[in-house]
Amino acid sequence: MSENERKPYNPAEIEPKWQKFWEENETFKTDVWDFSKPKYYVLDMFPYPSGVGLHAGHPEGYTATDIISRMKRMQGYNVLHPMGYDSFGLPAEQYAVSTGNNPNGFTEKNIGTFSNQLKELGFDYDWSKMIATSDKDYYKWTQWIFERLYEKGYAKYVDMPVNWCEELGTVLSNDEVIDGKSERGGFPVVRKNMKQWAIDQVAFAEELLEGLNEIDWPESTKEMQRNWIGKSDGVEVDFKIVDGGEFSIYTTCIETIYGITFMVLAPDGETVKSLMPRIKNKEDVEKYIAETLKKNDMDRTELNKTKSGCVLEGIYAINPVNGKEVPVYIGDFVLASYGTGAVMAVPSHDQRDFEYSEAHNIPRIQVIDGGDVSKQAFEKQDYLGKGCKLVNSEEFNGLTVEEAKEAITEKLVKMGVARKKINYHFREWIFARQRYWGEPIPVVHTEEGEVKLLPESELPLVLPELEDYKGKNGKAPLENATEWKEYDKNGIKGKRETSTMPGSAGSSWYYMRYIDPKNDDEFANQELLKHWLPVDLYIGGPEHAVGHLMYARIWNRFLYNEGLSPVKEPFKKLVHQGMILGSNGIKMGKRFPEFVVNPSDIVRDYGADTLRIYEMFMGPLEASKPWSKQGVEGSRKFLGRVFFYFSNPENIVRQGEEGYNELLEEHKLIYNQTVKKVTDDFETLGFNTAVSQMMIFMNAVTKGKCPLEYAEGFVKMISCICPHLGEELWEIFGHTGTIAYESWPTYDEAALVVDTVKIGVQVNGKVRGTIEIAAEAEEEEAINKAYEIASVNKAIDGKPVRKVIYVKGKILNIVAK
Repeated sequence: MSENERKPYNPAEIEPKWQKFWEENETFKTDVWDFSKPKYYVLDMFPYPSGVGLHAGHPEGYTATDIISRMKRMQGYNVLHPMGYDSFGLPAEQYAVSTGNNPNGFTEKNIGTFSNQLKELGFDYDWSKMIATSDKDYYKWTQWIFERLYEKGYAKYVDMPVNWCEELGTVLSNDEVIDGKSERGGFPVVRKNMKQWAIDQVAFAEELLEGLNEIDWPESTKEMQRNWIGKSDGVEVDFKIVDGGEFSIYTTCIETIYGITFMVLAPDGETVKSLMPRIKNKEDVEKYIAETLKKNDMDRTELNKTKSGCVLEGIYAINPVNGKEVPVYIGDFVLASYGTGAVMAVPSHDQRDFEYSEAHNIPRIQVIDGGDVSKQAFEKQDYLGKGCKLVNSEEFNGLTVEEAKEAITEKLVKMGVARKKINYHFREWIFARQRYWGEPIPVVHTEEGEVKLLPESELPLVLPELEDYKGKNGKAPLENATEWKEYDKNGIKGKRETSTMPGSAGSSWYYMRYIDPKNDDEFANQELLKHWLPVDLYIGGPEHAVGHLMYARIWNRFLYNEGLSPVKEPFKKLVHQGMILGSNGIKMGKRFPEFVVNPSDIVRDYGADTLRIYEMFMGPLEASKPWSKQGVEGSRKFLGRVFFYFSNPENIVRQGEEGYNELLEEHKLIYNQTVKKVTDDFETLGFNTAVSQMMIFMNAVTKGKCPLEYAEGFVKMISCICPHLGEELWEIFGHTGTIAYESWPTYDEAALVVDTVKIGVQVNGKVRGTIEIAAEAEEEEAINKAYEIASVNKAIDGKPVRKVIYVKGKILNIVAK
């Protein structure tokens, strides 16, 4: 075929051709029962199928898993690489409220759009295993697992403070509330007590902490989880209130108890309610409480920069260690739902308390020597382990902090007013939303006030069709399903639960269902779970560090304890891909729509393979990187060059043809270096440097011809990044069928040993020639070789050599003056 007759690289023709081939031949369908090969389970955090479809950030992580999946398949693994949808979500709910239409049709349409976009990017997903959390055949088993959690006492129906949004008619999690308003819609949110379904996360705290030591996750993510669990060893102490009543505090700094000058209670706690008749400034207190109820927990704690509070006039607490009376305040930074809902305030040794005392003109008492407390607190990170001693602490004066901790605790325990205790920052996981679009909770509230689980034969409990999807008067939308909510079966009469599960429910176990998605008898076959779990590689955004990733670990650990999961931890290796920014260096989004990149536009203009290789070449997978149109164009040119060279039969020399053995020898080093580097880089997800090595290989071989063996090895490697291009070139080489199951190229270690090298010869820092010498040649040999070059001798021009700088295999610099 002449150069003029050859077709140019045309992704618009090549890519649909191979996508059709893969679909028709079920190329990537995994036989999960094939135990003859080693398994490799690679997983993406599955997306919510929004109406806008994919954005440029999605393909980055998906391409990374796709490359690994394709390489592992070539290396002889039985690979499972599924995709599905976390399809219960608030946008579908709002669509239903505004249109009156069932959100299921809206969701299915979005799933179709998302799936088509993923398919046009050439990902090797096994679409026969696709799941959606809103599919009743899937959420049947979400409900089934919930029932097991309830039977074991981990799912509870309890009174607890929640973030209530009247406009949305639902409870919101802390991360759905910003500055006292709903993240979606900006509606007012208040704190109120409600009967709520909750999962007892704290019960799993120790197992979750222990499990972090067994998994290959980013240390930053593991640390976030440790901090979120927030384990601490301390003492719980009882404080009497003057004229009756008491409360408890928990502290890890019992050594500072003599420094208490005030106490702070949660404004929305039961203790304050019980004290209200005795509070002299009731109006001020009630006003402060009302303001507090407009804030979510995050605003009151981590994001709280103010020192607001209100004294409870007429209320004093008694310090049990010395009998002193101290005033009592309320402060929004104390939560009724966390710990005891009360804190002791030691302003000389806690900076928050110091600032609070400054704002409210409260005195301070220093009880640990060694720091100046006139301008800031002398805190535990400053005094622990430093030999600091107690002062102003009666019989404990002169003891080191460490000695005092034990002695003061012992005294209070003997008095019967204290207990050693382990505490956790962790709280219950609120497991209900007053929304329609979520898994129905499979329980009945009987007329006798009991909670009854639905029998398994009645699962799935399917969402009913409604005429109106908006909740009324603060009640859940399912309250509108008047017939559906009434229950009268098997001698049980009552009302169904009308709250639904949170969006995090279905995503807490989906990695199990992918393994056996059509099973009607159990959530997944136990033999298959034993073979396929844990997930070998999981890639997704860091924003899920203490949400989905924590919930999935909790559900898996529960199932493990019940003998229903074979592994303690579901995800063996976790990697977070970085964010792809707009070309303005800012996160793509509604704020700067002109900088948002639609992957479908890139596919249309440049091809899917160009998008894939560009996103892998932008920089390290974990780093955030700005979009560059010039970078896309450069990637397209590179692929055009690869196609142009390898599709020309005149550039490829086959075994037996003239010059074949000579070309094998000529390119042996660069080919073996490339196979080794690409293999190693793929294994460590260093895709940008793997692409760089492929470019180096292309620069070397395109100076002449390439032996078919090396051409095929290169195409196998690049096919993992650019699968359509790889398949097309494989076919041009004369093969039938797919490249996907071909053997991964290997390299010869011996061929990586360089016998001779070419190095530059400099005279006074300027290159005057090159020499070829043994890689380990000594300086004398290199200098003698250099003197054979006329241009080197001319540059020295008889001047005495003052210094020689020689680095083996790198450079020779002769300094002559």
